[in-house]
Amino acid sequence: MLNIGCHLSTSRGYVQMGKTAAEIGANTFAFFTRNPRGGNRSAPDPEDLKALRLFLEEQAFAPLVIHAPYTLNLCSDKPNVCEYAKQVMSEDLSLLNALPGNYYNFHPGCHMRQGPETGIRMISDALNRIMHADVKTCMLLETMAGKGSEVGSTFEEIRAILNRLELADKFGVCLDTCHIFDAGYDIIGRLEDVLSEFDRVIGLARLRAIHLNDSKNVLGSHKDRHEKIGRGMIGLEALIAVVRHPALRELPFILETPNEIDGYADEIALIRECVRTGKLPDAKDRMDPVSDPAGHADSGMASLTGCATASDGTPKEALFATENAE
Repeated sequence: MLNIGCHLSTSRGYVQMGKTAAEIGANTFAFFTRNPRGGNRSAPDPEDLKALRLFLEEQAFAPLVIHAPYTLNLCSDKPNVCEYAKQVMSEDLSLLNALPGNYYNFHPGCHMRQGPETGIRMISDALNRIMHADVKTCMLLETMAGKGSEVGSTFEEIRAILNRLELADKFGVCLDTCHIFDAGYDIIGRLEDVLSEFDRVIGLARLRAIHLNDSKNVLGSHKDRHEKIGRGMIGLEALIAVVRHPALRELPFILETPNEIDGYADEIALIRECVRTGKLPDAKDRMDPVSDPAGHADSGMASLTGCATASDGTPKEALFATENAE
């Protein structure tokens, strides 16, 4: 079964997110534990959290991929920013004990000219402080695009962090298609090679979730600008190849495209139909095409079999770190 969803808002409560997801054809989703730019969060209603947990069980949802605020930076050159990130993550993991068995996704951080080796050490040391045996949530390091001083734009950097973790079985990886494409991994023409490299360096067993996004930028741009599915430089055919790949198809896929709820519903329906039929829609029914710098073009109604071959209180310093990261 295809497990797919999108980011939803907690503004109407936790169980309402589950109901909204079901209404738009999703069977997983993501949400921010607080304002994505950071800050304090309102205390959740325990009964609302319980209602969501029961709803997810009744509807047989796949694991959720909850997202940490963008502003967190575990390897800042400013100690107060690092401490703030640890505090927020610890609070979030405590909250998520009420929703056991899901994922908590985060951006590793920006080393702020201290160097990637220092960043890797600081991130892993911080995670060893945050994680403990009683936590019921698996933390996912997200693959990054390599903008500014981001850590995690290569598989080797992600592996270096994982190698230093004490409770390693409580950590995994979330692969973002826009990020790795912008980082230089050609998932259009060399998807099998990219996944083989991931398996060799990190291990596919560590891969727990996919952020399914198109990109506004060319391969290797290091920009990190998401685009709607099929309207970017990756294209619909390549993204469907990711979804249908045997090593990936059972994972939760989270859309982070620039959409409102109706747009997400349309993208979920489109992806489900492509997976169900094994074909792309007719050209006249598809989203606006863009030129592909690698020379790959989507072909209307082409078979997809084998196409995978190729409030706030946030420290200002934290916001600065995010600006360097995005």
